[in-house]
Order: sequence, then structure tokens, then C-alpha cells
Amino acid sequence: MEFLTDYTGTGPGAFLAMFAGLYSASLIVLFTTGLSMTALNRRHPDRKIQKREPTHDALRDIRSSMKQLAITSCCLSIGLYAQMRGWTLFAPVMLSWWSVPVFFVLSLALHDTWFYWGHRILHTKLFYRFHKPHHMTITPTVWSNDAGSSVDTLFAHSYYALVLFVVPIPPLVFLGHRLFDQVSAAIGHCGYEHFASPSARKPWPLLCTLYHDQHHQYFVYNYANYFSFWDRFCGTIHPTYDNKVEGFEALYSGKQDQA
Repeated sequence: MEFLTDYTGTGPGAFLAMFAGLYSASLIVLFTTGLSMTALNRRHPDRKIQKREPTHDALRDIRSSMKQLAITSCCLSIGLYAQMRGWTLFAPVMLSWWSVPVFFVLSLALHDTWFYWGHRILHTKLFYRFHKPHHMTITPTVWSNDAGSSVDTLFAHSYYALVLFVVPIPPLVFLGHRLFDQVSAAIGHCGYEHFASPSARKPWPLLCTLYHDQHHQYFVYNYANYFSFWDRFCGTIHPTYDNKVEGFEALYSGKQDQA
């Protein structure tokens, strides 16, 4: 983050520059991922997960996503700015051959835990009204990932504002995590299964697009973000998930055999 101190010092200008840069990058990722996945989906209509068509307005989702990405960028800026100013409990660990993979996986695991339990809270009677706008999309699309309410966004992404106060994640690793989060979540809402594999089903903890698509279909299953661990441990994984992943794998292998 030295480039910020070089030009703007460490005052409010640094925070604003950081926010502007992160928000601009988020919008680039939003449209790049959205357009790329839309093109890929058109090439593979057979991989559509749900038979029903989306009934919501893509432009409405894009406008909502642009608003919510501003909130996410603000949360990310708070965490990184606090770390830059030395307000955190620990200075960030230096980049090295071991710190990058270790802290990347650690941040994913911590965020997945944060996301799972926050998501469960959002599905309670008291808080569901904040999550309901996102669930109006029973058949999600690549544009609907960030669409929703501001409270909903804060439940998921206040992690970025807070975790650096207690965990010394290197800033570039933290940014890499956020990039992975935005891209993988958009793919998870794209409505087409392109990444089914044995690693996305039991006994492995990874996921594919079907995972979150089932959450939109059935509402009370598959709450996690990156891994299936919490859903399996708490009994909230959809009972057909693993078998359906195998079904998509068979679809892929069948096409390869025909080729």
C-alpha cells in the first residue's frame, strides 16, 4: 500500500483514494465476470441448472449491485486503511512462499465461517426482511450476486472491515481473497454448471455453482460461501447436492466421449 502514502500521505485523502480505487476495480470485475459468464452460458445451454427462466430485471440487479459494491469497497478500505495506519493488533505478515497460501486459505476459512453464521441469522424471522430482496431471485443470474439490501451486504462483508484488526493478513493476499470472493460468488449465481468435479462433492469440501443455486431454489440449505464444511457439520446441506454434482460430471464426460 506504499503507493497511497507516496501520493496522499496517510490522512483522509489516502482513505478516499483507496476507496475510489477499490470501488473502480470492483465495477470492472462485476462487468468483466458478468459478460464473460453470460457468453459462456450461451455456448452451453445444456448446463442450465434450473428449468425456470429468471423473472427479474437484470438492469435492476446491476444498479443494486453497484450500490452494494460501494458498501463492500468501504468495508475493505476500512480494514486496509486501519492496517496501513498501524491501528491493528498486529502488523501484516510479510509476503513469502508460505505466507501467501497460508493466509489466503486462512482468510477464506474465516470468511466462510463468518458468512455461514451471518447467513443463518439473516434467515431468521427477525432479520429475513433484509435478506428477502436477494431471495426474490429464485433463479439467480451472474448479475444478481451483489444485488440486495445494504444490511444484507454488511452481514456478509463487514468481515473485510474487521478481520485485519486481529489477524495479520498481508494486504495483497487480502485483496486476492476479495477478488476471488467476487468472481466465485458471481459464478455461483450464474445459473449454469461449468465446474462440477469430484472435488466439489463429498468427501471434499469445495463447491460448484449448483451449491448456491440450490440455496436460491430451496432457501433453507447450502448457506456457506466457499466450503461445504459448515453445512455438512450442521446438517444444512441439500440432500441431493452430491448426487447432482455427479450428474453434471456424467454430462461432461458423455460429451467428451462423443467428441
